[in-house]
Amino acid sequence: MSWELLGYAGAVLMGLSLGLLGGGGSILTVPILVYLFGQDPVTATGLSLFIVGTTSAAGIFSRHKQGNIEWHTAAVFGAASIVSVFITRRWLVPALPDPLIQVGAVEIGKGSAILGLFAIVMLLSAWSMIKGRKATAAEVDVQRHLPSLLLIGLLVGLLTGVLGAGGGFLIVPSLVLLAGVDMKRAIGTSLLLITVNSYIGFLGDQHVHLADYAPILLPFLALAVLGIVIGTRLSKRMSSAALRPAFGWFVLAMGTYIIVRELYALA
Repeated sequence: MSWELLGYAGAVLMGLSLGLLGGGGSILTVPILVYLFGQDPVTATGLSLFIVGTTSAAGIFSRHKQGNIEWHTAAVFGAASIVSVFITRRWLVPALPDPLIQVGAVEIGKGSAILGLFAIVMLLSAWSMIKGRKATAAEVDVQRHLPSLLLIGLLVGLLTGVLGAGGGFLIVPSLVLLAGVDMKRAIGTSLLLITVNSYIGFLGDQHVHLADYAPILLPFLALAVLGIVIGTRLSKRMSSAALRPAFGWFVLAMGTYIIVRELYALA
């Protein structure tokens, strides 16, 4: 029971991350579901899509009221990612063999491979948050680049489908650097895109049935929504750029833990 309590505390942290940074929800949700609630990785990615999508949706209204959603850019970015995430979740993920990799007597299952890929993405994301410069519109003087946005949208959709990740940790810097969107509006737009991507990915998932996981989902969602409401309100008074390095170190620690744990299990 203590592990579950820790998992529910993580749900609040996940919501806070989405509210403050516009990303990081699935980075926390998938490991929480796997290690603290005992779900297999494939199921965890499916549940993560629904949880992160619903939590992000709860933060859209207040961001819209603040004028912090770039609707035109979201439409371009989202059009590409929606197609990619649905195809990935509907056909690519179910088609992956299990075990995914077999070298001699060593077998790496589909679940372990997904977690390993997820951990690598976490480490790359953590590095960008820790080492990255402040991303503000004042630093970027570029035209909105349609082909680049479409390409990044396709890649984010692929990542969302395979990992159950909303992709906010890629969406926010992409919007800032490629579309010249300021940080506050990039975070709001990211929540909109995460919501759409996550729900489309979940609709393409034939593996997870929500009714089977209601005892976990209902309190988890309630706490996550509480977290995003608090995070959105705090974001009005706090600099999200100042929080990025601290969150980056946290993500780095979690990603390292997943890699060490999976390598130990493999050994």
